[in-house]
Amino acid sequence: MDTPDGGVLAVETSGDPSGRPVFLLHGTPGSRVGPAPRSAVLARMRVRLISFDRPGYGDSTRLPGRRVRNAADDVATIADALGLDRFAVVGRSGGGPHALACAALLPDRVVRAATQVCLAPRDADGLDWFAGMTPSNERAFRQAELGQPRIAGPFQVRSQVIRRDPAQLIRNLVPELTPPDRTVVADIGIRRMLQSTYRQAFRYGADGWIDDVLAFIADWGFAVDAIRIPVRIWHGADDKFSPVGHSAWLADHIPAAQLYLEPGAAHFGSLKEMTDAIRWAASS
Repeated sequence: MDTPDGGVLAVETSGDPSGRPVFLLHGTPGSRVGPAPRSAVLARMRVRLISFDRPGYGDSTRLPGRRVRNAADDVATIADALGLDRFAVVGRSGGGPHALACAALLPDRVVRAATQVCLAPRDADGLDWFAGMTPSNERAFRQAELGQPRIAGPFQVRSQVIRRDPAQLIRNLVPELTPPDRTVVADIGIRRMLQSTYRQAFRYGADGWIDDVLAFIADWGFAVDAIRIPVRIWHGADDKFSPVGHSAWLADHIPAAQLYLEPGAAHFGSLKEMTDAIRWAASS
């Protein structure tokens, strides 16, 4: 789909074409073909799931200087093209802040928003942002705070390796995975879904990945306490990639938010919980 700024967004829909529309915003890194319930499951739920490559990922053109708030513009553009007036949004991991952008900036269109293992704003008052975070994630974010040149080269090199062998990213993560996450990614079906989304994400390079990381540590362009619609926040208690304190902070600052903290689950536990998040989002 064409965007007003002259770009292109790659969009995919699945499930029931006449079902309740739910936008699924993918993780970081990720793409529109990322983990999601099978189309038959969505059809039984009477859900029309809509996903897209964020600018710079896969087949979507890059938007220089992209901010978290820009996701609301992209979702509105897609919804208009599909003839959708009202809809729900679900964001997993790096998709979470973008789902919150839609909730804050499209209050007359978004009926419900759900996040899974979401980050809080970098300037979140009273939150020790890096507390409990894996060393690799902390290192990447701290380098990003020094400017795009510090991460652009390394991220492009990593994306080339992952594009040739998508399983490499999972192997790189294994040393930092908690036992619950190791159990999840050991599932061959989930590994295949993750490899598929990484392959699509880096089809033309690492621009989307770079821009996501820069957007997370910059001003998001909206205040989460301005969100007035129902928000469901899920987090695995053992998550080290997006520390659980982030979701706890969000739950304290979003007026209509409910926090679901799952003991014995971690970051990738969100993949098994996604169907419940989508079902809740579509139940308004």
